Amino acid sequence: MLFNSIDFAFFLPIVFLLYWFVINKSLKAQNLLLLFASYFFYACWDWRFLFLLFFSTLLDYYTGLKIADAQNLRMRKFWLWLSISVNLGFLGVFKYYNFFAQSFAEAIAHVGFQVNPWTLKVILPVGISFYTFHGLSYVIDIYYQKIKPEKNFVDYSVFVSFFPLLVAGPIERATHLLPQIKKERTFDYAKAVDGLRQILWGLLKKIVIADQCAEYANLIFNNYTDYSGTTLLLGAVLFAFQIYGDFSGYSDIALGTARLFGIELLRNFAFPYFSRDIAEFWRRWHISLSSWFRDYLYIPLGGSKGGKWMRVRNTFIIFIVSGFWHGANWTFIVWGLLNALYIMPSIILGTNRANLDSVAQGKYLPSLKELFSILTTFTLTVIAWIFFRAENINNAIGFIKRMSLGLFQKSGYVETLNMLYWEINPFVLVLVLFFVLIEWLGREQQYALAKVGLRWHTPVRLAFYYCLLFLVIALSGEEHEFIYFQF
Repeated sequence: MLFNSIDFAFFLPIVFLLYWFVINKSLKAQNLLLLFASYFFYACWDWRFLFLLFFSTLLDYYTGLKIADAQNLRMRKFWLWLSISVNLGFLGVFKYYNFFAQSFAEAIAHVGFQVNPWTLKVILPVGISFYTFHGLSYVIDIYYQKIKPEKNFVDYSVFVSFFPLLVAGPIERATHLLPQIKKERTFDYAKAVDGLRQILWGLLKKIVIADQCAEYANLIFNNYTDYSGTTLLLGAVLFAFQIYGDFSGYSDIALGTARLFGIELLRNFAFPYFSRDIAEFWRRWHISLSSWFRDYLYIPLGGSKGGKWMRVRNTFIIFIVSGFWHGANWTFIVWGLLNALYIMPSIILGTNRANLDSVAQGKYLPSLKELFSILTTFTLTVIAWIFFRAENINNAIGFIKRMSLGLFQKSGYVETLNMLYWEINPFVLVLVLFFVLIEWLGREQQYALAKVGLRWHTPVRLAFYYCLLFLVIALSGEEHEFIYFQF
């Protein structure tokens, strides 16, 4: 089931009404409803993979109890590594087996041997990377005695499979979400309204920005050899807005939906395209994944305690692993490696914590220095996104080469202007500019629409919200999956 579907538009109100107005006096019944709703939500995609979700949940629930009950360190390690091995084993089989098999065959072919690898004819279970990481963080935290194991299987199952975050995050921690699941919740009108406002902004990001940009970004990327350098640059920028609108839009809908049920999820995006350097960008982009790798990979590897060499080594490791987490393709690994190279100067010089506040805080406009830093960081990010979007390394390199060589050709500008006039709906560019403006005005809040318009007169504010809703409805057409469903 997609957040941007008619099915979800019926599903959400039904669950909401049952949750608050039928079984609101029983926390146990509320959690059972959330669990049933979450499994139904997942089954609407493919019911056959419910077993995998249930097995992963049962595995980590059981191993968590066994780790806590173990009488010695050896048994604690045994149960920990059993959970890690099985979880990563499932992830490896479904997500990476074909990649390794085909890569091995290609490598062998270079030395004169021909191998026809056996590959799996199975689709990637949606959300497997996300709920696997939920379970892994849970058992690791129990092992290091940061939390005690949850004995209520229903409550733990809700933590793993809570439907707003089930298929594309954010990646939650048991320390943050489980206490909320176990605590009695009362309806808060203000929080519910705020949740609806964030859902509206998330839908606008997905339908009005991401899906509209995707139409033209796909056209340009899929036929990049037919276009000039400036047109390719336009395509890369459109994809940058597509992926941001798509993924952060999903996160906004997830956070807003959870708030309707009295639950606060971890923030996943903090206006990353207003970052002044790459280090700041990665503190603001997919925050739950970045912090997960920091806590469960970077720090266990030694973090920053072993000097600059260890910081450099560990940074490269987490970025390459992060790239590989995104998909079984060399393009993602190169994307991760490129971001590691981007961030290296700040790691070596110790300036990676230089920009911790919001840009131009308390001001309407940035300084020229801040504006230059934002544009430079955005340009580097756009170049990296080309590898993320391309089907293979050769296409990515060809795209960048053609774009670079053609940027200063006069004929290229003419072609791009013609494309903007004849092929790309100018309204889309206006919508992108409007979107950037609202994001800028709301950049110091939890999400762009959190405070924008709250001081306006009620009729004006409501008219503004209805205009946004009208755009969402008017531009809704074919239901497009969210990009991060494939990860």
